[in-house]
Amino acid sequence: MSSSATRNHGVAPRLRWSWDFGPLLGDIDTSRLLSLLTALGEGGALGAAAASAGMSYRSAWGLLRRCEEALGVALVIMERGRGTRLSELGESIVQLDAAARLTLGVAHAPWERRLRDLLAPVVRAVPERLRVAASHDLALADWIEHGRGISFDLFWRGSDEALAGLGRDECDIVGFHVPEAWAVDQLVGSLGRWLKPSVHVCLPLMRRCQGLIVARGNPHRLASLADVSRRGLRMVNRQRGSGTRSLIDQLLAANGLQPESMDGYAHEEFTHEAIAATVAAGQADVGFGIEAAAMRYDLGFVPLVWERYGFVMRKTTAASVEGKAFIARLSGNTFRQRLIAMPGYEPLPLRAPGAWAEFLVA
Repeated sequence: MSSSATRNHGVAPRLRWSWDFGPLLGDIDTSRLLSLLTALGEGGALGAAAASAGMSYRSAWGLLRRCEEALGVALVIMERGRGTRLSELGESIVQLDAAARLTLGVAHAPWERRLRDLLAPVVRAVPERLRVAASHDLALADWIEHGRGISFDLFWRGSDEALAGLGRDECDIVGFHVPEAWAVDQLVGSLGRWLKPSVHVCLPLMRRCQGLIVARGNPHRLASLADVSRRGLRMVNRQRGSGTRSLIDQLLAANGLQPESMDGYAHEEFTHEAIAATVAAGQADVGFGIEAAAMRYDLGFVPLVWERYGFVMRKTTAASVEGKAFIARLSGNTFRQRLIAMPGYEPLPLRAPGAWAEFLVA
C-alpha cells in the first residue's frame, strides 16, 4: 500500500493500494491492469477502455497479452461485432477488486483525513494542471506515454465532443483536426459552432495523412471507400463525434454512398491504433485512419486526405504561465523530431497562437 497526494482539479489526497498477484505477475503494474479490466467491464471497446485507463491501445493490448501468457488463461474475449468482453476470470478479478475497495474505503477513511490535513498547505500552493481534451493522435499518445515532466492531463475525445466541452468549461485546451482541402467559409462554419473570435485562439501543430488501412500489399487493390462498398468488404469505423468519423461520412457522401451500404459501418473503435489492430487481427478488411498506425502494425495504406491538427484554447489560457509552458513543450525539438520520424506526419512552421479562422493558412 502506498500513499500519494492527488491535486487534479479538486480530487483530494487519498491512500492508494494495489494487488500483488505473486511471482507469475511479479513485474506487472497491477493498478494499470485493474483500471483497464474495470474500464472494459463498463464498456466493451478496448480502445475506449485504454483511453479511460490512461494508456495507448498498443500498451493496453500488450499488457493483456503479457498477463494472459503468464497466467495461462484469458482475461478478455474479443468477438467480431461485439467488441471486447471480460472472461470469467477477468470479471471475477474486477468484482473482487470492487468488493475489496468498498471494505477498505471504510478502513482508509481516518488515514485519508489525516493525510489531507498534513498535505493541505502543500496542495493549495500547487497550481492546477491544464485539462487537455484531444482527438486521438498517435504522435501525441507516444509523447504523453514516454515523455518526461508532462504537466497537464490529457483525455482522448472526438474533435466535436472536445470542442463542445471547451464551451462547457470541461477542459482548458482542445486538440482537433480538419481536412486541409476545406475552404475558409467551411472552416469558419464548422468551428464557429463552438468558438468565438474574441475569446479563442488556435495553434496549428502538424499535418498528417489519413486513408485506408488495409492488409499488407493491399490485396483487394482498394483506392477509395467506393471500392470497399462495391466489393462488399468488411470495414471498421470510428466512433460518433470523432473528427475521423465526420471525415469518413463526408467521403461516403462525396462518393454517393449510404452508410448502410458499408458492411461494418456500425463496428466502431475509438483510436487509430484500435482500427489498425482490428484489421491486423483479420476482424475487418479495411479501416480508416492515419498512416503511422498502419505502419505500426505492418499493414498497407492508401492515402486519401491530408489534414491539419492543432490546438484551440482561450486567449487567457494561452497567456497564462501554464499555457505558455504547454505551447513551449509542443514547439520544442523533442516533439518535432518525433513527428519527422513518424510516417505520414509533417510539423508545421512554428508560430504563436492566432485567429482560429486562419487555422488553415500556411
